[in-house]
Amino acid sequence: MSSIAVIGLGAMGRPIAHNLVKAGHDVVVWNRSDAPAEQLVAAGARRADSVAAAMHSPVVFSVLSDDQAVTETFIDSGVLAQTPAGTIHVNLATVSPELARRVGAAHAEAGVGYIAAPVFGRVPVAEAGALNILAAGENALIDRVQPFFDVIGSRTWRLGDRPEQANIVKILGNYLIACAIQSLGEAVSLAEGSGVDSVQFVELLTSTLFPGPVYTGYGSMIAERRYQPAGFTTVLGRKDLNLALDAATDHDIPLPIGQLLRTVFDQAIADGRGADDWAVIAEQQPR
Repeated sequence: MSSIAVIGLGAMGRPIAHNLVKAGHDVVVWNRSDAPAEQLVAAGARRADSVAAAMHSPVVFSVLSDDQAVTETFIDSGVLAQTPAGTIHVNLATVSPELARRVGAAHAEAGVGYIAAPVFGRVPVAEAGALNILAAGENALIDRVQPFFDVIGSRTWRLGDRPEQANIVKILGNYLIACAIQSLGEAVSLAEGSGVDSVQFVELLTSTLFPGPVYTGYGSMIAERRYQPAGFTTVLGRKDLNLALDAATDHDIPLPIGQLLRTVFDQAIADGRGADDWAVIAEQQPR
């Protein structure tokens, strides 16, 4: 039995921690609110009373929402100074490459290992322990945490020795999903306007030209106007889109579709759809 902590028990953190408990690991959990932690304790986890206490586990997974949450939790708090040297922190959040570099340097200064490991897969995939893990960092550190990755994922993709390499791949993956949602929304609107049944239209497309989870999953949501419960909210989608646009600016590479998508996301959120699944941007046809 190996000891591991999970910090952040949101929609993705809960099933990740639960699968580690089911696999027989000694799991310590911490979350800002009580209820998710209590659920994991009932399943067999132990609860830490602070992030600093959780960071005394030899391996720590964190699943936080954005750059601000990661910065506040691990940089501004000074928690790394209290973390035992040799601890490995695995950050599963989708954060900016810039923050990945900053956080990696802060961990190195404190003698704490750091791996970026954002994931592809929505909540049901996390529950099934079938995530695709995008890992970057020192190979020796990834080797040490690979047994935990094998519990929560179906494959680990080693993308380089710099943590930011994993984060840019995740950001670009989400950017392409947003592009697919937008194009699906346009196509479904035109099909419906032409008197074609949208459900059958999507079934045809995903059975022939565009098989795979993105077109199948989001296509059916768009055809059925089914945006709740949200697997990934519009607010989080805009956050990741902005990360892609910022990275493109850093490299002086234009993303014209991304600029259009920014308008669409802003419009959806202004219309009160921020808590809906980000597939709802299909309802926003820019003029």
